[in-house]
Amino acid sequence: MSDHTGSTAATDAPRPLPRSARSERRLELAVTILLAAATVAAAWSSYQSARWSGVQTINFSKANASRVESTRRSALAGQQTQVDVSTFIAWVDAYSAGDKQRSDFYFERFRPEFKPAVAAWIASRPLKTPGAPPTPFAMPQYRLAATAQADALERTADRATAQAKIDNQRSDNYVLALVLFASALFFAGISTKLNLYQFRVAIVAMGYAVFLGTLIWLATFPITVAI
Repeated sequence: MSDHTGSTAATDAPRPLPRSARSERRLELAVTILLAAATVAAAWSSYQSARWSGVQTINFSKANASRVESTRRSALAGQQTQVDVSTFIAWVDAYSAGDKQRSDFYFERFRPEFKPAVAAWIASRPLKTPGAPPTPFAMPQYRLAATAQADALERTADRATAQAKIDNQRSDNYVLALVLFASALFFAGISTKLNLYQFRVAIVAMGYAVFLGTLIWLATFPITVAI
């Protein structure tokens, strides 16, 4: 009785798979892992490409807004310079005519940014000093805030444009990574259609090579998750 029970237990025990079957199972597992990992990596690359494309758009918008404001400030500076020139010419005419009342009138109405330049120009004694600046507009004291603001805004626009180009390249890099991960998916998928085991192994190995190489490259990319 005991001999019969022992024989039945030995018969019911799971038998080890043949070597070829075990190899097939391992290959199928490798293909499944590659399909899953490459799908996740491709989705991540697509997301990051879209995010960097959005960041690029924001930076280009900042650059355009800064340039518009810079143009506005430059136009304001031009208008202020015209006012300074007009009042200076009127003051020179009154001064040369000896009309002190009228010259004082114009002098008092010089813009605050222009007065220091005129005062410094007069102190240089331009009528008697050789090499003196010909007009107050050549004096270092003549500085327009609008001009400085326009220059600063133009520099801001240049920086934003340069950053937008970098963001565009980052988006393109993620697109290329997406294409490479899709290639790894192709290799994994096509391997299931082949009958010869050695060919399947070679195709899966190629898929892993593409996937791992791209994954290592992807690790060097910056990421953005800001909304």
